[in-house]
Amino acid sequence: MTSTRERQRAAARARLEREMAERAARARKRRQTQAIVGAAAVLVLVVAGSVWLATTLGGDDDEQGGTTTAAGFSQCVYNEVPADARSKQIKDVGLPTNQQANKGTQTMTIDTNLGPITAKLDRSAVPCTAGSFTHLASKGFFDNTKCHRLVTEGIKVLQCGDPSATGKGWRETDGTGGPSYNLAEENLPTDKRPAYPEGVIAMANSGQPGSTGSQFFIVYGDSQLDPNYTVVGTITGGMDLVKQVAAAGDDKAFAQQAGGGHPKKEVVITKLTMSEIQS
Repeated sequence: MTSTRERQRAAARARLEREMAERAARARKRRQTQAIVGAAAVLVLVVAGSVWLATTLGGDDDEQGGTTTAAGFSQCVYNEVPADARSKQIKDVGLPTNQQANKGTQTMTIDTNLGPITAKLDRSAVPCTAGSFTHLASKGFFDNTKCHRLVTEGIKVLQCGDPSATGKGWRETDGTGGPSYNLAEENLPTDKRPAYPEGVIAMANSGQPGSTGSQFFIVYGDSQLDPNYTVVGTITGGMDLVKQVAAAGDDKAFAQQAGGGHPKKEVVITKLTMSEIQS
């Protein structure tokens, strides 16, 4: 028969073996938990990286009416006016390219019978509108056209850009001239007061979203208009010429409709050019 001491030693060995087994089981469980957590962390990083890559390469909507497609370019939409919907004042000059640079600046030079007027356009704010101006200028769209409207009361603007010179307001309504396409508005001054201060050049439209064409207006005195018109740039030279035209007054031809009239001092755009993009 085994002695009491031997039985005690056997019981102690059994307890030790159980404790060692329990410790090994806990260690295995801990390793499994750590492996699961680690795998989950890797998965989160992979998903986050994929989202970042898709966002970077796939294109995000920007605030200029276009979509960023690659570094330095926006995808612009120029909607062609159907042939059966064009008035005789519409001039077909084709469509600009859809990919337009959204970095750098351009200088617009408006040579007139009174002298040159210049403006600076920021491509980061108006890539699609600047692209449209560049396209139209390359086609001679504005050459030998009259600035058809002057307003001296309430607001202070000189409006140009209608090749038929039949426009009666800055809204490009049916019967006024423009290109054979429209584009979305950009760079709207929704947080500015006044929305259109002296020195800006802005785009006309029909009052409906996405109806910007070729007509533009030069603001020669602070004007509070609804912020629905693209601010395309800032006048850098020739504002004195615009003020001379304003001082001569208008013929009130549009007083009962949209206000103002034809400038009494005639302004003819002999040529409008756009410079290369400057970084």
